[in-house]
Amino acid sequence: MVIESIKHRRSVRKFQEKPIEEEKLLEILEAARLAPSGNNKQPWVFIVIKNENTRRKIAQVTGEQLWIASAPVVIVAVADLCARTDRYEGQYLDEESPQFDLKRSIRDTAIAVEHILLEADNQGLGTCWCGAFKQKNIRPVLNIPDDKFVLAVIPLGYADEEPGPRPRKNLDTILRFESW
Repeated sequence: MVIESIKHRRSVRKFQEKPIEEEKLLEILEAARLAPSGNNKQPWVFIVIKNENTRRKIAQVTGEQLWIASAPVVIVAVADLCARTDRYEGQYLDEESPQFDLKRSIRDTAIAVEHILLEADNQGLGTCWCGAFKQKNIRPVLNIPDDKFVLAVIPLGYADEEPGPRPRKNLDTILRFESW
């Protein structure tokens, strides 16, 4: 059941030195592919990184979080505004860009990333959504064009730790009915 993966999923930062079976990786990527998106634009691209040197470079530009490189696979989720319309092709995008379509593409890609996290847990794998990077630093590592927006770096592998649950607000503090 999906709720079990939702309850069990944790941010894992220690990974075993064990490769991920290709079938599991493809099933995780299939879960992302099936995510919903506004107007069914599917504005995401996923870069799968297995090369150790590239994983190290990604870890360096992701806030010097060197533990990221210990995962056997890193998935980089990229939002593509050009999936909505080609008028953005060639524009420079970064964290300060005001385009409404950028926000919609980020929203849709975030849904696909969550599908990755949940299906990875379902497959017995650990992940962590990493977002501590700047576009200008991460794009050159993977030759990502300036008109694409890197949303997440996701280390993926067999967990070598079992983090406990983090505190969550009670439902009655976050829930309203009919209006504020």
